[in-house]
Amino acid sequence: MSTITDGRLLHKMALASASFFALSLASTSAFAIECIKLPKPIYGSGGSATKPILAKFATALSAATDPITVIYQSPGACNGINAVIGNTALVGPATYWDAVGKEQQCELPKEGHVAEFANMGNSATACEGIDALQADIGDFLGPANNFNLIVPTGSSQTSISAEAAYFVFGFGTQGNVQPWVDEAEIYRRDNKSAAQLFIALASGLGKKNAGKFKGVDTLTNAGTITGVSKSKKPEAAIGLVSGELADANRSIIRTLAFQAPGQRCGYLPDSSDTSFDKKNVRNGQYHIWAPLHFFAKIDGTGKIVNPDVATFIGLFTGATTPPSGFNVLEAEIKSGTVPKCAMNVWRSTDLGPLEKNVPTEPCGCYFEKI
Repeated sequence: MSTITDGRLLHKMALASASFFALSLASTSAFAIECIKLPKPIYGSGGSATKPILAKFATALSAATDPITVIYQSPGACNGINAVIGNTALVGPATYWDAVGKEQQCELPKEGHVAEFANMGNSATACEGIDALQADIGDFLGPANNFNLIVPTGSSQTSISAEAAYFVFGFGTQGNVQPWVDEAEIYRRDNKSAAQLFIALASGLGKKNAGKFKGVDTLTNAGTITGVSKSKKPEAAIGLVSGELADANRSIIRTLAFQAPGQRCGYLPDSSDTSFDKKNVRNGQYHIWAPLHFFAKIDGTGKIVNPDVATFIGLFTGATTPPSGFNVLEAEIKSGTVPKCAMNVWRSTDLGPLEKNVPTEPCGCYFEKI
């Protein structure tokens, strides 16, 4: 075959390949689901750790007689509240849950869509640059969620103090807290992550140093689970995640007991490392927990402006009648969170003083049953 013939053949092959690629793109675009075409979509942004509980509530609304579709992006807790404050347009692919609970993807409009709600495990003022919440944004509380320091199952470590966490995450190798001195085995997030913000507060590093943690940025809670569980040096590995993911991955990671300042010993979130009763969270002995926060634009009377967003958030606050067959308490409990009615204590600020909680309709026994 001549060089000219080879060139023509290659040219034809390139054209065919380009045509096939263009056809593939057209096909993909033609079959892509546009978020705006889903039933009554509402658009949210925030942390990735809360996706398991959001999925249960979003599924119930998708399957309702008058369905609402929860569209969600999870770039990080503080990114969520900043999107609502700044009327930021969400762009690109987003997650939604269909009527049978399957997580799906849809494409946001090219011009984007304004974030209508935010969800995260911390208060707005825990985020850098937010000193107070503006008057037209409401803060609505959901069930309690804890944050955990984790190690691989192959680690012999069982407990960590606030002071030790201060040196591990604040100074890494130079902190000289054995065995957590290898910064390649310290798994962290960034200062947009609720989990990292709470470890910063709990250890004494504080909000201003939440973005200066030593170690490897895993980008997501799931990434931390993967990094810690697959570590080649299990004794040296440590990470921080939300309680929901820690509970869901107990076969490959373990939670460390945490000793807060003033405590004589460390406490696990549960009464033992094999139970899920959240006894020490519910009684306030485990220090690192807080209620989930939902944020949305409100009017002068404090009501959420978007009625469909109000319906969604109202499922968590009790303001909305649940869809037929949907058990709110069971969904919260099975997602790894603790409904306020099962808590013996409560807090009004991030890791602030404990207050006695006396629910009008206690559900502690129901919590333990589930």
